[in-house]
Amino acid sequence: MAMSVVHIGKKRNGAEDDDHVVAKKSMLSPAVAMGEDPMAALAMVRHEFGEHGGVNMSIEASATFTVMEPETMQRMFSGELGPDRDFFIYSRNFNPTVLNLSRQMAALEGTEAAYCTSSGMSAISAALLQLCSSGDHIVASRTLYGGTHALLTHFFPRTCNITTSFVDLKDLDMVEGAIIEGRTKVLYFESISNPTLSVANTPELCRVAHDKGVTVVVDNTFAPMVLSPARLGADVVVHSISKFISGGADIIAGAVCGPAKLVNSMMNLHQGTLMLLGPTMNAKVAFELSERIPHLGLRMREHCKRAHEYSTRLKKLGVKVIYPGLEDHPDHTLLKSLANRGYGFGGLLCLDMGTEEKANRLMNFLQNSTQFGFIAVSLGYYETLMSCSGSSTSSEMNEEEKALAGISPGLVRMSVGYTGTSEQRWSQFEKALLKMQG
Repeated sequence: MAMSVVHIGKKRNGAEDDDHVVAKKSMLSPAVAMGEDPMAALAMVRHEFGEHGGVNMSIEASATFTVMEPETMQRMFSGELGPDRDFFIYSRNFNPTVLNLSRQMAALEGTEAAYCTSSGMSAISAALLQLCSSGDHIVASRTLYGGTHALLTHFFPRTCNITTSFVDLKDLDMVEGAIIEGRTKVLYFESISNPTLSVANTPELCRVAHDKGVTVVVDNTFAPMVLSPARLGADVVVHSISKFISGGADIIAGAVCGPAKLVNSMMNLHQGTLMLLGPTMNAKVAFELSERIPHLGLRMREHCKRAHEYSTRLKKLGVKVIYPGLEDHPDHTLLKSLANRGYGFGGLLCLDMGTEEKANRLMNFLQNSTQFGFIAVSLGYYETLMSCSGSSTSSEMNEEEKALAGISPGLVRMSVGYTGTSEQRWSQFEKALLKMQG
């Protein structure tokens, strides 16, 4: 069962016609034609109106869909008719509202297609399991989100006989040397690493992988709008939409963006990970998210602007701050060369307080004394969120793994929000730093 995932038209009787040919020709995302700016690409996505002419699309909350003639059902299950011509079977397969959000995600990332899932981890798991089989091998960055690291280190070897070699992405010889001919199927990394904010040289890593016939999968959760990994050579881009794209810390969601062939294969009745494992996004959630993506660019600019301002001021105060927008960051020049213009250098910064005790003390002052932000995991919220990574979102890694990844015990990861005025928030930050000296 293989269906196109991009075009939705009026429901048809199954006869070939000119519109169907247009649908097939319309599979390339607008981002491919528009070039570098994701906001321009998003503006070119077809706007879906509501059933009665509303400016917002209607929510298709149905779990199952009817057909006009009994024979149509068989043609749908054979793959002859699909969502490219507005034929839907069941919402664990394709849903019109989720498909609309998926088109937005494809435009955002400049990929041919996309489909959205119930969480970021389900997007990562489904993509990797679609690309790998029992006995296959993955090469991955040694600096990854703790949940992803656990998936690759513990879960995949135990349940799927899929193993992973972890490498230093800055050592291209090490990356190339870890690729096992005939076994390695995927090179996996984050565009900007969680939590150390190291920037991946995506074009060079893709060159190494593609020379060996290896598919490149990049997690772009930390840098929507800022970086476009597919434009830089990546084959597949995954997201936790729960973060910056949602922006409200109220939704759990994910996305797989890539070739239409891959996305369609993930919905295959017999072998598709999205179809058979069922990480289905709720249509109401998809509608909520589709209303937020149009202003993602504005939000990202403000996240990034404030993160840059605070990092610059913290550095002047002598605080050990990590932010790729600072000129002394080892990857500053690289990020400047790869980033989409006008969006900044990312909405996260890190403070290395040396010890976990000092990190916790600072976060306590920032939250409970000066109201600068909240002690919480996750990121991309309109309020500032902060956590001590080694004992929270990277706690799945052992001490040796954290040391290799560059995660110190006192590393505070801070997702910078945009509520209040910038000066108001900086004043709160300064007061917390003064309390640290007391």
